[in-house]
Amino acid sequence: MSPGMSPLQRMGRWIGQHLVLAGGILVLIYMFVPIFVVVLMSFNDPKSRLVYRFDGFTLQNWLNPCADAAMCSAVSRSIQIGLLATLIATVLGTMMAFALVRHRFHGRSVANLAIFLPMASPEIVLGSSLLALFVAAGFAGQLGFWTILIAHIMFCLSFVVITVRARLAGLDNNLEQAAMDLYANERQTFLRVTFPLVFPGILGAALLAFSLSFDDFIITNLNAGNTTTFPMYVWGVAQRGVPMQVNVVGTVMFVISVAIVVGVELNRRRQEKALAR
Repeated sequence: MSPGMSPLQRMGRWIGQHLVLAGGILVLIYMFVPIFVVVLMSFNDPKSRLVYRFDGFTLQNWLNPCADAAMCSAVSRSIQIGLLATLIATVLGTMMAFALVRHRFHGRSVANLAIFLPMASPEIVLGSSLLALFVAAGFAGQLGFWTILIAHIMFCLSFVVITVRARLAGLDNNLEQAAMDLYANERQTFLRVTFPLVFPGILGAALLAFSLSFDDFIITNLNAGNTTTFPMYVWGVAQRGVPMQVNVVGTVMFVISVAIVVGVELNRRRQEKALAR
């Protein structure tokens, strides 16, 4: 810092240098305040379910997470649908991403455009369209687990394709060619070179798909029939008081998500250190 600068100029330069950092910290605080409230409320002992405020500390919400059997049933159903939808959407989306990036075929540009349509369309449009499709196909009286699963696969598929395709687009093809120059066949090249490099993108797509499936309400509500998922349960009980165990579920899901992300990052750094040696 120049010694000839006035205190006001020094202050202005300091603010300019730290403005981005301060803005980023404020945004992070803004994002994490609701999560902090959920974690705090998971230890709450409310005097009334009609008033959502912290009245006292207790561990009973964690010791008895299934005090409301309907909530645990809804959570279990959401996890089942989320895992199945994630598995199917990830497998199909990964294959579609490879086809769009690695192959040239007629209608490729149209396919790229079609991938964005479910993401660009409002959920109410996609949900009502799927409902109309199920009704026209004669499933009006059979709406439930399987129709929710089909709907979730359809709207998660686009996000998986976009995520994996972005990873593939940044992949250096010279690495695969080098493996083949060292007498690796196509299968060995894919398993030992291509797949490990693309795997972070596939894992990220899978985590995104599960998150979208687990917390979806609009599309699920239109195609659920009498089946209740966790978001639908929360919406229903909100009219008569949300049980604190809902916050326990939210805290557990958040901790699991953070643990997965941290685990993947630590594994990546360990691999980078091993390669640098």
